[in-house]
Amino acid sequence: MEPELKPAEIVSSLDRYIVGQADAKRAMAIALRNRHRRMQVPPERRQDIVPSNILLIGPTGVGKTEIARRLAQLTHSPFIKVEATKFTEVGYVGRDVESIIRDLLDQTITQVQSQRVADVEAEAKQRADSRIVDRLIEADQPAPAPAETGAEATVEDQARPAPNPAPAGAEQVAVARRERTRRRQLLRKLAARKLDDRQIEIEVEEAYAAPVEVFSGSGYEEIGWSLSDFFSQLAPPRKRSKRMTVADARHVLTQEETERLVDVDRVYDDSIRLVEENGIVFIDEVDKIAGPYVEAHGPDVSGAGVQRDLLPIIEGSTVSTRYGQVRTDHVLFVAAGAFTSARPSDLIPEFQGRFPIRVELLPLVEADLCRILVEPSTALTRQYSELLATEEVELEFTPEGVEELAHHAFLVNERDENIGARRLFTVMERVLQDVSFAAEDFQGQKVTVDREFVRTKLGDLVRDQDLRRYVL
Repeated sequence: MEPELKPAEIVSSLDRYIVGQADAKRAMAIALRNRHRRMQVPPERRQDIVPSNILLIGPTGVGKTEIARRLAQLTHSPFIKVEATKFTEVGYVGRDVESIIRDLLDQTITQVQSQRVADVEAEAKQRADSRIVDRLIEADQPAPAPAETGAEATVEDQARPAPNPAPAGAEQVAVARRERTRRRQLLRKLAARKLDDRQIEIEVEEAYAAPVEVFSGSGYEEIGWSLSDFFSQLAPPRKRSKRMTVADARHVLTQEETERLVDVDRVYDDSIRLVEENGIVFIDEVDKIAGPYVEAHGPDVSGAGVQRDLLPIIEGSTVSTRYGQVRTDHVLFVAAGAFTSARPSDLIPEFQGRFPIRVELLPLVEADLCRILVEPSTALTRQYSELLATEEVELEFTPEGVEELAHHAFLVNERDENIGARRLFTVMERVLQDVSFAAEDFQGQKVTVDREFVRTKLGDLVRDQDLRRYVL
């Protein structure tokens, strides 16, 4: 995180995407800022400062996940979202909780490697073009004439007068000049894609492929990968000559040169460091593994047992991965749940203690839904306007039309299941369905979404309870 990014600036940035929920934004901003503060502490005290893990409490669709995701994007932090109900305690078939850290590391390695590849892309393309030009020059060179053998050739050679040879230095300079000129010509043609269809033969390296996956399933993910890596290191690199077009050769050789330029071991080390210092793990649906909910729905397979298994990695432990050991002491954990069928106090005390900061997110009222439709930079009204603009349809939302959309979404949430801001997407899709389906009929026209337009599309659906349940 950049040093100048203060908590107030973090909240201001989050306001561009999420409406309201000031308490949750402030708590997350402070937790992120504390990371920067910890790095300024003397090293001998730094390890004693633990992250400020947060428990977000609120109904679905109020912005719990979005706050954490946007915060990770804002600070370029490794981020992963998992469902608590996805895991089972040790001894049952299912994923173990340590796979959370492994998946987070995998994602981080992919991101870091993509960035390193982008950094060396230009040089890799130059190297690939140079190798292609070398092959083209070799292919254009005439084959050497067969050497004459026998006594007759020797007599003729002796009888033929010797030519007057040119100075060796001048001949070498002329050859080098011709070769440079030829290379420049080929490089220009290559850049102009005039040689893309020409066939050439290149030598490419083939990666080792394990003949069979040795292990699979929960608890054995890393064993299979480790054995595969071990065998690939034992096997020597294989090279094969392949004939392909210049266009295909550029793609293959660019990838090959990129792999040579990117230090994979450095990528792994940097990714592990990023996860350990800046990783964010968002655990959703933690209320589904709380006491009363589990007791009402059968045996406790993924309830208190999952909580107990989560304790070590939340408090700080070492997770073994195929890329190395990952310590979770300073990974920020954010748990979230609606807690409609259970309460935070139904979680086991040890689990509650790992999330000392609790923030309650408020349900969305009609005014919030109205603001969500227009204020965020990713507002649905802007998205639909930009989508239909590609079909030359001008879409305009009046303030009254926005209010009517929010009103209908709020009514459906109140009368049926409350899914928060997600209801707006359902309502918007229903209102604009006809325009989206027959956009070519509205080309060059202006479609105004006002109060009457919305009522015409939604009036009967909102009043009919049975139909509303299946459509909205």
